[in-house]
Amino acid sequence: MVKLQCKDYGFECNFSVEGNDLSKIINDFGKHTEEEHGIEYSKESIMQFILRKGQ
Repeated sequence: MVKLQCKDYGFECNFSVEGNDLSKIINDFGKHTEEEHGIEYSKESIMQFILRKGQ
């Protein structure tokens, strides 16, 4: 199971996404950060977030 939370990346935001479908998690987190925080992360960057967390 993978979980990404905005607060883990410096945002004062309670958004989180979790599950086993990496593609969906990457898309949902990327869409949220772009729409809510104005930051567009590449899919590769989000994958690096996941790998660094060791999930």
